[in-house]
Amino acid sequence: MKIDNYLDMKQLIVAPAPHAHSGDSVRRNMLLVILALLPAYVVSVLEFGWGALITAAISVCVCVLTEWVISRYLLKEHKQTIGDLSAVLTGLLLAFNLPSSIDWWIVVIGAIVAIGVGKMSFGGLGQNPFNPALVGRVFLLISFPAQMTTWPIANGFATKYIDAETGATPLYYLKHMMKTGDLSVMENLPALKDAFLGAMGGSLGEVCALALIIGGLFLICTKVITWHIPVSIIATVALFAWIATPEGMSSGEFVAYQLLSGGLMLGAFFMATDYVTSPMTAWGKIIFGIGIGFIMMVIRTWGAYPEGMSFAILIMNACVPLLNKFRPTRFGEKRK
Repeated sequence: MKIDNYLDMKQLIVAPAPHAHSGDSVRRNMLLVILALLPAYVVSVLEFGWGALITAAISVCVCVLTEWVISRYLLKEHKQTIGDLSAVLTGLLLAFNLPSSIDWWIVVIGAIVAIGVGKMSFGGLGQNPFNPALVGRVFLLISFPAQMTTWPIANGFATKYIDAETGATPLYYLKHMMKTGDLSVMENLPALKDAFLGAMGGSLGEVCALALIIGGLFLICTKVITWHIPVSIIATVALFAWIATPEGMSSGEFVAYQLLSGGLMLGAFFMATDYVTSPMTAWGKIIFGIGIGFIMMVIRTWGAYPEGMSFAILIMNACVPLLNKFRPTRFGEKRK
């Protein structure tokens, strides 16, 4: 068949997928996650005062600056990636994993490690195997254990600081009860209402389960994330806590404290659901979430640290390539 003109020939060219575009973008998704974090951040500012503002501002600014410097002078890229807001989100998530009383220079180190090591050393956004904010957080926890475990009491702009060893966080007492069976420390636990609303010690992202749940539901409703990972994590933790309830304490109360304390809600809705470091398939996400919940509770129960969400997510990040191999068979393809 003879083609009369070039226009007709162009109409016969088949381009690779995708052929339809939804208007979705990295910048839009990052912006929606940042908006979902705002309720929890507002609560942390109300509870911890200037410390929350300063910690988050330093973390975000250093993350953005670090990505710009590496992209411009080391990778020699003329098109900057800081406009996609991924560095801003990493800085905010790192701040959510830090106590508001921490020294500013430690925040700077954590932000440089999060972007420089956790993200840009692998080639930038979309190529990092581990969550960058958690890489920065775990590095700081190992390098500066005293500063990273000194938690402020939630007391607004009059915040005072106490050492976690004196019993600042609910997870410390829960771990003590599981190890020793000593229920006398229950009097130091905050009321469940306070744990739900945020009136307790911890990092910026550990103080208000309600705000984090609202933000997480917003992300699910806007289809930025799916329900598979958060639900599987929460369900696994609830089941494990119900089985491991210390004798003399009601199962419902113990499960509630485990769900509302620490970084569970932050990790389940905002950290584990990261597109790059989580599985692609529904069943892969469920297995991923179950693994995170199980590893976290093992660390909470028998590990050296009262909290284990960061370690659990990083461990399961390493399993994502394996989980991604479990995909449905394409039409016409034989199973191997």
